[in-house]
Amino acid sequence: MTVKFTELAYTNVDEFVYGSAKKPVKCANGMVIGGGTLYPELNCTLPMMMITEETMPKVLAQYEEMIHGVCSMGVELKVPGMLVEIELLPPCTFNPQWGIDVTKVVKGVMKEYETKFGLKSLLRMTPVDVREGKTLKHMYKGAEWDQVMDTMKGCAANGADFLAIESIGGKHLHDESVMNIDLPKAVFSLGVVGCRDMKILWDEIVKIATDNNILPSGDTACGFANTSMVMGHKNFIPKVFAAIDRVMCAVRTMVAVESGAVGPDKDCGYEGVYLKAITGTPISMEGRVAACAHSSAIGNVSLALADCWSNESVENVRLLGNMAPTVSMEQLAYDCRQMNVAKVKGFALQMRDILVESDNKFDPTAYIMTPSVVLKIAAEIIKGKTHFERTKIAAGATITELRTAAQTGLLELNAKETKYLDIFEKQLKSIPDDEAKFTKDMIKANPKHDLGMYDIF
Repeated sequence: MTVKFTELAYTNVDEFVYGSAKKPVKCANGMVIGGGTLYPELNCTLPMMMITEETMPKVLAQYEEMIHGVCSMGVELKVPGMLVEIELLPPCTFNPQWGIDVTKVVKGVMKEYETKFGLKSLLRMTPVDVREGKTLKHMYKGAEWDQVMDTMKGCAANGADFLAIESIGGKHLHDESVMNIDLPKAVFSLGVVGCRDMKILWDEIVKIATDNNILPSGDTACGFANTSMVMGHKNFIPKVFAAIDRVMCAVRTMVAVESGAVGPDKDCGYEGVYLKAITGTPISMEGRVAACAHSSAIGNVSLALADCWSNESVENVRLLGNMAPTVSMEQLAYDCRQMNVAKVKGFALQMRDILVESDNKFDPTAYIMTPSVVLKIAAEIIKGKTHFERTKIAAGATITELRTAAQTGLLELNAKETKYLDIFEKQLKSIPDDEAKFTKDMIKANPKHDLGMYDIF
């Protein structure tokens, strides 16, 4: 199944707000993601420890402890519902049974709190994309592909409510594009290689979810635009490159929805605001409460359109207040409570705009998350007929918006950042309109990369 989105889900910016999505996700336990309520989504991981066959009992005990803590806090703060996301660590995907065991333990605790206290909760399982490394011979067959698929199937059959992944098709090319601030190579890695990989991968994930009567949620540009964002935040690359990269990534991430994913899109995919604008699917977002995982310049604006509010990921270590996952759950729950009360009282748009305006003038990535800007750029993106064309349009439209915002004082950009907009515009114009020619040129220019393992060229 492939759905092509050619119209925006939203045409009125006053309808484009947190907690509500045009295509809400109705879950078996009665929770409706995007149905009017903003839910906390707690993401947690292990402290520094080895994951081996011998240590697996301790690993499972850690997960059990974490989920008891966050569910207890959910009960204490009377949340109307909550999500837990487990991003499996590599050993638990390389060894699918370990990932299955984690799923069973986490879901078991969540069921216990539902039975005893009526706590509604949903589990998002995210196997890691292990299709990389020197031993990888092919993206869609062999050990790594089988490990990802077997873990997906096992999680789906043993308690997951949602399946997700942070896919990495084309990442090796994108990493070079970031290091060399090479916009054409970024377009190739995202709009050609990445989109084609996403189609193959997500067709399989959707099938697994459907076969197990659970929901395929979404993907993220974690390995792509998040890398750019963090490097831009540290002034290693231009911040405007990170913003352009983010909007281009929306085209790649949206392939999951085109293949049947229903949301909520993953938290670290800040491009989710564009998915929501175009497809109407609900999104999970992260921001200020994700400071436990990484710093950013978008801590408030990222909450403005969220349907689930996440902490990104936090290790199970002790803080003065409590164990870190429990502390993060408390922070998320209070944020969501405040946002939901504002909505009930009729102040959702005011709250949205306060969040946006507190961030959007100080960083280009924050600016391109402004709801009105999102709708404007998204309307341009959907004019493209192919993923390649849409990725190019995304880049061009973002450059135009950033330049205009800087000229009108809506965005603070220094002279160096502004100059880079001219450089990237020139790079973008060097890309031919013919995708086949562009692909041929890029393959020739990157002989060290074996793109034959993708079976798509």
